[in-house]
Amino acid sequence: MAEAIAKNVADDVIEASSAGLVPFGEIPGTTLAVLAERGFSVAGQHSKPLRPEDLSAADLVINMTGRCGASLFADPTPPLEDWVVGDPYGYSLPVYRAIRNQIEARVAELAQRLRDNVNVQQTA
Repeated sequence: MAEAIAKNVADDVIEASSAGLVPFGEIPGTTLAVLAERGFSVAGQHSKPLRPEDLSAADLVINMTGRCGASLFADPTPPLEDWVVGDPYGYSLPVYRAIRNQIEARVAELAQRLRDNVNVQQTA
């Protein structure tokens, strides 16, 4: 969800790519449905594992596993943020919607921080 949302609302400041510690191999239909409700495209996305080279290429890692990111990754890691948003898998459509909304709000907040940072750098 986060990758689709970021690509649709924050592609000016976020080059999103998501990966999982234990990927399903497909994007669940319920995820597709709640993203489509908000007009978010998942074109070009697929479920994939997190590889060490992906981690080392990132400028920022957003951890949504529910576990502390510092305990998941060996040093060195790029800057890391832990977002507690829950995992909707196996739950009802309202739970998927609530988590989509949480992720959308978090992505919007991150995008604004990044835009503000760009603006500060341009005026300096």
